[in-house]
Formats: sequence, C-alpha cells, structure tokens
Amino acid sequence: MRDHSTKPGPEGPAPPVWTGRATNRMQWLPAVGGFACMALGILLAVESPWTSGIAPLLMAVIGCVAAGLLVLFGTLAFVHVAVRVDDRACEVRCGHIGVPRRRIPLSHVVGADFAPSVTPRQWGGWGYRWRPEKGTAVVVRRGEGLVLRLGDGRSFTVTVDDAESAVHAIRTLLHRTTPPSSPASAGPTGV
Repeated sequence: MRDHSTKPGPEGPAPPVWTGRATNRMQWLPAVGGFACMALGILLAVESPWTSGIAPLLMAVIGCVAAGLLVLFGTLAFVHVAVRVDDRACEVRCGHIGVPRRRIPLSHVVGADFAPSVTPRQWGGWGYRWRPEKGTAVVVRRGEGLVLRLGDGRSFTVTVDDAESAVHAIRTLLHRTTPPSSPASAGPTGV
C-alpha cells in the first residue's frame, strides 16, 4: 500500500491511499486504424472524387469519420486503467481522460480477492464488460486483477498491476471502518 500521507492534519495522520495502473500498448494498433478511417473520410470530403452525387459522398464521409471516432474512443479509453483506493472508495478511471469511470464506496464492499489470471477471453474482450453470471469488469490486459465483492451479491473485477497489495489495502481499510461487534445484551443487568 502506498502511503501518501506526509503531514498529519488536525484529526491526525491522513489515511493511507493505494494507487495502481495497468497498461495495454497493443490497443494503440486499433487506434491507428481508427485514425486512418477518419483520415479517409476527411480525404473523401476534400478530394471529392465521386461523380455520382452528393448523397453517396456525404454517407461515405460521415460513415468513415463516425467509424473512426468510435474506434478511436473505444481503443484509447482502454489503453490504460488507473485505480485509487482510499478510506472512502475504490475509484477506477480508464484512458487518458478518465472515462469511463467507476466509483465504488467502501461501504458497499464486503470483500476483496486477488485474481491471478484475468483474461479478455473470460470477459468477452477488452474494455468495460458485463456478464450476468460474473458481474462487471474493466479488462485492459491479461494478467492479475482485483475482484471486489459487493454487498448486493455482484462483483467488480479490474486488471491492475500489483493487485495483491490492492487487496491487502482494501481488506485493511474494511477492517478499520467496520465497527467492532459488541456482545448482545441479554437484558438489564443488576436486577
């Protein structure tokens, strides 16, 4: 767990914060394809080699640009993932602009587990995934991952480097925030 608390505040030292990342450089290849598709649309609009009318040209230009933007966003959003765990929540941000983003309050987490091998094949590909029998996942690469067990019975999985230390940090924070259970009183005492 990375402790970023250097100065104690008025309430005492700040709680520890764990941060982690995972990167998939192979996602840049489809991004280049998306850029090429956008460039083709722009080239069609500028050069205008079609003589069959404006409607087919517009459809081709809009189709190429839209497909290129879709591919670009879909790939660049999942080039990397950043995970941040503090005493309030686990936050997952994807891509360079942090979208899609998921914030899970620790009050909704009942446990955390280490997954030694998460693969895109298990989840149906890269990206933000949902499978009814498994839950939700953010998969940017194959490898170790963090699995959060949520209070509603669902799970959330994210591939992140050093997932074991994330699990340890979350378990520590869950133990800290859980009030100790007191024995149930059987009734008034001293009667």
